[in-house]
Amino acid sequence: MIDSTEPDSSPWSVFRVFLRLGLTSFGGPVAHLGYFHEEFVTRRRWLSAQGYADLVALCQFLPGPASSQVGMAVGLSRCGYAGALAAWLGFTLPSALALILFALGIARHGEVLPAGTLQGLKIAAVAVVAQAVWDMARKLCPDGLRAMLMVAATCTVLLIPYAWSQLVVIAVAGVIGLLLFKPDAANDHDDIPFSIGRPVALACLVAFFALLIILPLLSSLVASQSLDMVDAFYRAGALVFGGGHVVLPLLQAEVVPTGWVSDDAFLAGYGGAQAVPGPLFTFAAFLGASINGWSGGLLGLLAIFAPSFLLVVGALPYWQQLRQSPRARAALTGINAAVVGLLLAALYDPVFTSAIREPADFALAVVALVALLLWKLPAWLVVLACGAIASLLARF
Repeated sequence: MIDSTEPDSSPWSVFRVFLRLGLTSFGGPVAHLGYFHEEFVTRRRWLSAQGYADLVALCQFLPGPASSQVGMAVGLSRCGYAGALAAWLGFTLPSALALILFALGIARHGEVLPAGTLQGLKIAAVAVVAQAVWDMARKLCPDGLRAMLMVAATCTVLLIPYAWSQLVVIAVAGVIGLLLFKPDAANDHDDIPFSIGRPVALACLVAFFALLIILPLLSSLVASQSLDMVDAFYRAGALVFGGGHVVLPLLQAEVVPTGWVSDDAFLAGYGGAQAVPGPLFTFAAFLGASINGWSGGLLGLLAIFAPSFLLVVGALPYWQQLRQSPRARAALTGINAAVVGLLLAALYDPVFTSAIREPADFALAVVALVALLLWKLPAWLVVLACGAIASLLARF
């Protein structure tokens, strides 16, 4: 339940909270959801576990970067549109600036972090995601049927590793929930206040689809590289399901064949994007800066995230009404169990498989998990400690 009397409900406070997350949230979109859960459900109690799971379920349905969209929704719930903008700026700014500087040649990927540090940050992400999965499973999968849904979702997306399989799993889980669950209305949902009127929401949805149609037409009629960039990055942000890694083929098809960015520069930028915290969609800032300096970086960044703003603002009022329906709440009971399964699958691949290479890595991940679960250390401190420890070990 949101406590509107808390002093940290101003846009500036929201910005500071998300800026810290933007500086320390390594590990990709699934890890980001883990950091958000620890910060907004466990630590600050801005959302209940159920309300947070509902937001995650909605953003899994929407195209675009799910973790960034969840962040926008959290900011929107705290202090309206200014809060959504503050949340996005805080979470996105660190990685966007780092990648623009990298693109301009001020910093090189190999010199950004000491040897071993990036590996330590990946190991920390294993512990953070594991903690989030554990906490969410205890609250959202408390009985055998929901635990079975969680396991089935995990197995399905691991065995059928496509973006569309996640959408199918969520849809099937919703049908199962609708048929089998009768949630207690008194315990189902905390209300999450969003001061968005239906006319504004409808206008945002209309704008989302209108831009998908108008931008390619304008790009074909007007000879402007900036307009071509906006069209390319907007379509990439609007049409991709499954997170940041899925957007890479779309971006490569837009910027490499056209000669805007060389293939070597594209791959170098992708490596740099892996070394910075925050959303992978900020890779657009690197590409834009490679094309046209600072202005290109900012243009690419705004264009690729614009669909997410429009979709979040456009979908939330309808989602809010839908989740109050008893039938929708029953479906959400199944969907939330499946969402935990999706996070559990992602904990294995790509989080665990990319981070744990040898016994020492696993040992550090276990210590980090104990620090989070038992010692109750904040996630950002565990992340920094893992990076420092791995950097020291790499010297020996």
